[in-house]
Amino acid sequence: MICESDLLISSDVNLADSAEKSLIKHRHALESYIKIHPEFRTSLLPLPEDNLAPQIIRAMIAKSKLCGVGPMASVAGAVSEFVGNDLLNQTENLIIENGGDIFLHANKKLTVGIYAGESTLSYHIKLLVKPEDTPLGICTSSATVGPSLSFGKADAVCVISKSATLADAAASAVGNRVKSKKDIKPALDYGIKIPGIKGIIIICGNNMGATGNVEFI
Repeated sequence: MICESDLLISSDVNLADSAEKSLIKHRHALESYIKIHPEFRTSLLPLPEDNLAPQIIRAMIAKSKLCGVGPMASVAGAVSEFVGNDLLNQTENLIIENGGDIFLHANKKLTVGIYAGESTLSYHIKLLVKPEDTPLGICTSSATVGPSLSFGKADAVCVISKSATLADAAASAVGNRVKSKKDIKPALDYGIKIPGIKGIIIICGNNMGATGNVEFI
């Protein structure tokens, strides 16, 4: 754990030292950029591209722009993804969870459960992840669980993408559109049109909807 970043890492080998070095590197890039560009932290709208920015900053700007949200909507997924990519050459199986946002690579099938707070569907919805689909990002936004900013009321919006940075930004964008169960289908239809999104699951109260390449257990 370093400041706001609290990574839970599962792998074939002990990657603690490598993970810490990677996390420090990417957090330094973020914090240094924010000191010069404070709007990066606070903007709720996409920001212009900056070709001189560190790679993680450029990715956050680009992916959040696709989703119509501010770059910090993608920060947890981005940290998971960039630390994960730094570690992939040391292990075949890797799961990095950062505040509910996951980057994973595996050589066998995995099951991922969705936590949706007080919803009766919490942990009852489980996704199958096939090794050929990894590396993969699975990111969840919630209006009722955790500190993330959401303008909606969904208990969980889970988004699947090859990019955890994009999945995180998209989860926020889709979650903002869910005020009640009536919004589930329109929000799914909106989110699946975002380039690079493979699948979406929305849980709102005791109601659920899903679209895209999603396989349940």
